[in-house]
Amino acid sequence: MLAWARREPSAILLAAQLAAVLLYPFMEGREAGRALFSLFGVAILALVVLAVRSMGFTVVGLVLGIPAAILLLIQAATRDAALLPYSSALEAVLYFYAAGTLIRYMLADHSVTRDELFAVGATFTLVAWAFAYAYTVTQAIDPGSFTAAENPEQARTWMELLFLSFTTLSSTGLGDVIPIQPFARGLVMIEQVAGLAYVAIVVSRLVGLTVINRSQS
Repeated sequence: MLAWARREPSAILLAAQLAAVLLYPFMEGREAGRALFSLFGVAILALVVLAVRSMGFTVVGLVLGIPAAILLLIQAATRDAALLPYSSALEAVLYFYAAGTLIRYMLADHSVTRDELFAVGATFTLVAWAFAYAYTVTQAIDPGSFTAAENPEQARTWMELLFLSFTTLSSTGLGDVIPIQPFARGLVMIEQVAGLAYVAIVVSRLVGLTVINRSQS
C-alpha cells in the first residue's frame, strides 16, 4: 500500500478528495462534525504535501502545510470558527501551489503514465478546492459576497462554496450560489478562465500524447 502511494500519489489524492466531497456534508452543521471536519482537513493536507513531495517540492509544501494543519487542529480542539479564514488562506495557497506542481509534473515530458492520468483529475480538484478556500477568505473579509436561493442573507457554507467552485471551474454554471460583490465576481471570473485554460492546455495535450503514443506502439 505504501509503495503504491509513493508510486501513484495522484491516485490517492484524487480518491481522498472525491471521498471528502461525499463525507463533508455529513460533518457540516453539526457540533461534533466541526472537529471531524477539521481533522479530515488535516488528513487531506497531508496527502497534498505527500503528492507535492513526490514531485520533488518538499520544503514549500511543508512550510505551507504545517501551519495550516496546526490551525485546523486548534479549530478541532477549541471549535473556534474565528481561525477559519487564516487556515483557509494557507490552504488556498498550498492547493494552488500543489496544482501548479502537478501541472509541471504532467508537462515535464512527452510520455503519459498512469499516475499522470490520475494527476489530471487530482489537479482539477486541487484547483477547485483552492478557489473554494479563496471564497471562504473572501466571505470572511467581505460578508455578503455570495448569495443563494435558499437563505440568501446567510453566510454560505463550505460545501456551497465548494459547489460554486466546481461548477465554475467546469463551466457548468448552475447558478445555485452566485457572487454579488465586485471582488467575489472578479475571483469567480478568474476561476472561469483557469478552468478553460486547464482543459485547453493540459487536458488536450495529454489526450494528444496518449493518441500519438498508441499509434506509434
